[in-house]
Amino acid sequence: MTRRMPLLLLCVLLPLTVFGQTTLNGAGATFPYPIYSKWFSEYHKLHPDIQINYQSIGSGGGIRQVTEGTVEFGASDMPMTDDQLKEAQTKLKTVVLNIPTVLGAVVPAYNIPGVTGEVKFTPAALAGLFLGTITNWNDKAIAAANPGVNFPNQEIIVVHRSDGSGTTFIWTDYLSKVSSEWKSQVGSGTSVKWPKGLGGKGNEGVAGSIRQLPGSIGYVELIYAVQNNIPYGSVKNAAGVFLRASLEGVTAAAASAPKMPADFRVSITNAPGKDTYPISSFTWLLIPVHSKDAAKGKILSDFLNWMVDSGQKLTSALTYAPLPDNVAQKVKETIKQVQ
Repeated sequence: MTRRMPLLLLCVLLPLTVFGQTTLNGAGATFPYPIYSKWFSEYHKLHPDIQINYQSIGSGGGIRQVTEGTVEFGASDMPMTDDQLKEAQTKLKTVVLNIPTVLGAVVPAYNIPGVTGEVKFTPAALAGLFLGTITNWNDKAIAAANPGVNFPNQEIIVVHRSDGSGTTFIWTDYLSKVSSEWKSQVGSGTSVKWPKGLGGKGNEGVAGSIRQLPGSIGYVELIYAVQNNIPYGSVKNAAGVFLRASLEGVTAAAASAPKMPADFRVSITNAPGKDTYPISSFTWLLIPVHSKDAAKGKILSDFLNWMVDSGQKLTSALTYAPLPDNVAQKVKETIKQVQ
């Protein structure tokens, strides 16, 4: 009996080791996926007993899954609407917080045969391209802003998101602000009725289609254009300056945008200022105030505090802009509600 004790003890201890890890599941936006992957990996190194799994399925899916309670948290590049928040509160019996995490830029990325440099886009040209009123790369609406660039006589292939997407919301929110025609015909949202174009799933799908299709243009989060080595253009901002996406331009947009409301639901597209990149946005984690499992709620709260402090230092390497200090302080106060 005594000889068997170590083996019995091992059998008792093994399940504790195997099941000692706590797993949190999240799903949503593809826009912040690169930085979220980095954060969850770094946090796991600090806390080997905690695993955070994240599915990059688009903002629409993130809102849906957190509302249904199938994940511990969601993620979206569009803040939840009043109706969505009300539905989530009814189903979950708790409030869902929109917690801003980082800022990023959405860029017009293209594959134009014979053109590798930066193409300048006016708001009118971008609206025309996606409305389908500009159909050829040598159209004067594009050429006028790009003297000296030899555009091919080639039909334009528009690529957009096929899934419910916060990146789509940022793009269409911007177009709705700069084009009355776009606003009345298409409007803004995570999903819209596109006048023309091919659909790609996720930022990854759109980036892949642009790479493969000569003559194409689409919109992706900056890191996807950089990582896939896809050319992307500058956009004429509200002050009339053509600006290429950069951390500085995104930070300037956040600084000059409307005052941050208490619930963090704000749009910063087409913000004023000569240094602002016009298609910039916060992205949000969707966090239920009360978790079904109190232990997981405590982990979420701890992770969010780490994200605001240490996590922000990792943003610039992946071309995201960190939260402004005043926003970070407000987020810390809000995190205290998470249980």
